[in-house]
Amino acid sequence: MVLANQKHLFDIPPDVTYLNCSYMSPLSLRVKEAGASGIQKRGAPWELKISDWFDPGEQVRKLVASLIHSDPENIGLIPSVSYGIAVAAKNITLKPHQTIVLLDQQYPSNVYPWRNLSRDSGATLITVTKEHGQSWTEALTANITEATGLVAVPNCHWTDGSLIDLEVISARAKRMGSHLVIDASQSLGAYPLDIRKIRPDFLVSVGYKWLMGSYGLGYLYADDRYCRDGVSIEEGWLNRKGSEDFSRLVDYRDELKSGGRRFDGGEYPDFVRLPMAIAALTQVSEWGVADIQETLAGLTAEIERRAQLAGYEAPRRADRVGHMIGIKIPPDQVAAISRKLADRRVFVSFRGSSMRVAPHLYNDVADIQKLCDLL
Repeated sequence: MVLANQKHLFDIPPDVTYLNCSYMSPLSLRVKEAGASGIQKRGAPWELKISDWFDPGEQVRKLVASLIHSDPENIGLIPSVSYGIAVAAKNITLKPHQTIVLLDQQYPSNVYPWRNLSRDSGATLITVTKEHGQSWTEALTANITEATGLVAVPNCHWTDGSLIDLEVISARAKRMGSHLVIDASQSLGAYPLDIRKIRPDFLVSVGYKWLMGSYGLGYLYADDRYCRDGVSIEEGWLNRKGSEDFSRLVDYRDELKSGGRRFDGGEYPDFVRLPMAIAALTQVSEWGVADIQETLAGLTAEIERRAQLAGYEAPRRADRVGHMIGIKIPPDQVAAISRKLADRRVFVSFRGSSMRVAPHLYNDVADIQKLCDLL
């Protein structure tokens, strides 16, 4: 179902055309109000109850789990994608004869830890490029062999929205006996994901892009085997069993909490960020991810059509997600186009060789018209 425009839920000035959700979403009025209430609560620590420390986190786990069709027990609350990828890297063992498969120009947080693991384990790092006319899914599949120990990829390329079919990649990885780690930061909240079909070892995401929450809070999904026996990267008190009883924290315990809680980052019970996350995740759930995707796909299809009429190249709808599109910009035009867009208060990102355009429900066809007129 195509959703009605939701700009009234945001405080976006009339002269601003914000087409950059893949960089950072604006905060809705609802999320800002939740944050303000959280600041008030944090300002009076004598009023805080034990439930204020733990209940919001459990609510967030449930909301995230519902978006990916997971059990809340498998969800960890983390400060960043790099933290979550570090958790995955600590729990995955590779052998010297194996390979690690990544995308060309993949986001750095999902590259650096694997470089380190390659160095420490002796496994060979393979950076996959694609030929003209080839999809990323085809290129990746061709490089996943019996020697592959790990595939670490996103759901779509962060520079232009090109799609990676995770179900196809997962099936190939499982057949070859490979681990699978996914950075879903540029898809979770805007593109339907089903953990039951993808079955990764780990999936991580930031919360400030398509999940529309605050900076500094992200999410981790871990497969059951890691929830039972996985190793955390912190030796904190919050992820230990019995930490809810503050009076007995001096009774040190080695046992970690159940499920994804063992991977929670220190100080995760943020009295401001968690209420904001609850408001944001609830809003995304009310809109419905499938309906968000359908609505945004209509806007990016219009961008694709108009960009091609203006002589620019962009990925076809069949080859990308519906919520993001990268328009190829000649290097000698980037500076001039950037200035012109800034002068007209039109906000996009330039990533790699693409002008990345990422609308959301606060945008409409008039915003697309404004961008394309400038092009």
